[in-house]
Amino acid sequence: MHYPGLLVLCLSLVLVSPVLQARVLESDLYPLQVEQLTDGLENPWSLVFLPEGEVLITERPGRLRRLIDGQLMPQPVSGLPPVHPTGQGGLLDLALHPDFEQNRWLYFSYVDRNREGYTTRVARGVYRSGRLSAVEVIFTAEPRSSGGRHFGSRLVFDHEGYLYITIGDRGEMQRAQDPADHAGSVIRLHADGRIPDTNPGVLKSGWRPEIYAIGTRNAQGMALHPETGEVWLQEHGPRGGDEVNRIQAGLNYGWPEVTHGRNYTGTSITPHQHLPGMESPLWHWTPSIAPSGMMFYTGELFPAWQGQLLVGALAGRLISRLEVSGSGDDWQVAEQERFFQVMNVRVRDVRQAPDGSIWVLTDDRNGQLLRLSPADRL
Repeated sequence: MHYPGLLVLCLSLVLVSPVLQARVLESDLYPLQVEQLTDGLENPWSLVFLPEGEVLITERPGRLRRLIDGQLMPQPVSGLPPVHPTGQGGLLDLALHPDFEQNRWLYFSYVDRNREGYTTRVARGVYRSGRLSAVEVIFTAEPRSSGGRHFGSRLVFDHEGYLYITIGDRGEMQRAQDPADHAGSVIRLHADGRIPDTNPGVLKSGWRPEIYAIGTRNAQGMALHPETGEVWLQEHGPRGGDEVNRIQAGLNYGWPEVTHGRNYTGTSITPHQHLPGMESPLWHWTPSIAPSGMMFYTGELFPAWQGQLLVGALAGRLISRLEVSGSGDDWQVAEQERFFQVMNVRVRDVRQAPDGSIWVLTDDRNGQLLRLSPADRL
């Protein structure tokens, strides 16, 4: 027997299934609706929103996935160069060229391997309809090394069109104090990979020319301040000493000569939390929460959060909300709350969607993409 009404009902349930999976959790200022947009992502790391509505998501094993009209496409994007996942590294961050709508340049960071070892690379390609073409490598961190730790690697364009790249210390902490080594530094390039003439690494003797700042451990979150346009980042510390820093040209952010953290064994790394000539963090988490992606919120859905930092955490399984205030060289950061713990997931990335909702990637072999919006919109 044919039941057209039942068929319509079943189709409706399929179409609204994300809402049916929604739950509500509390934060200090807002009840939050949490919707699962998709699962089945293998250790997702980053995402970008394309102007036409498509979403691209990296999976650490080396796949670039497409989310179209809420559906995860079974076939990954073609045209990627070989990715060599190892330890904490693989296919990592994504960024769109500031003129993406015109030139379609998509930037991505990933782990590369040759006989000399592993390293972080950044490449770009022209993206159209599930395919990358004209792929070219624009940066390779040198020297290479063995091991699978601390690759970084976040990508951010500033308002002047410079590309910033974070490179981890590769688990060899003293490399972060060597300006002739890319490890443990922030890189600044033109969009095509050329080196800006004003880079500190060009102007300072003994520095690699791509380097903009040194002394970072493993920055896995980076964002532009919405008013000043300056680059801020968070740094994944050891046992304590996760940091938030405002990045300025030629400065030394101290790792490992100064830190609030300790070795994972509990032994001391350094007796110093402050030293002349080295920048102190604007905020630190001690004990560590293992911070990951971060963003300044600028949307309309959560007006009381505007201008504040949201930082995901892996070990902490939470989102930290930080209030940022100040101007010029005088800035203060204070943690206002920690939420999202009830979800019990490793938060890998947090991103603001075009509609002002907040999208969250979870770090798991069956990773999820979640969306946060005000619960009163249910």
